[in-house]
Amino acid sequence: MDEPLAETLVLLISELVTNAVVHTGCPAVLRLLLPRLPESAPATVRVEVTDASTRPPRPRQAEGDDTNGRGLALVDGLADRWGWQSDGAGKRIWCEVDRCEPKPKAAEDAGDAGDAGGTAGVRHLGAAPVVAFPF
Repeated sequence: MDEPLAETLVLLISELVTNAVVHTGCPAVLRLLLPRLPESAPATVRVEVTDASTRPPRPRQAEGDDTNGRGLALVDGLADRWGWQSDGAGKRIWCEVDRCEPKPKAAEDAGDAGDAGGTAGVRHLGAAPVVAFPF
């Protein structure tokens, strides 16, 4: 996993887990779905956080020096997709991040920037390993 993707995932996980714990006062469970593909293949990483509250997430507008109210705005800006759904007696908030298409080796050797802004299409995760962490 490349460093910018890892840093983005750490921030997304932090925001979703913090929101779940702070706004519900209950434990949350984090699931990270990782694609089973070679490192060089484009793929989608999915983060899911479940909590015991049925209240839907409510994006807020932080003002000036406010120290909170930016979590879902960050998720919206960093993730390629996000949403939520009812999950038993609670809810599941999820986000997905697409890995960028890797540059061809020849382009790297020639110093060509390649298509740094391009992203691969979404791939279904199929039988991806799932890592779950209770918080």
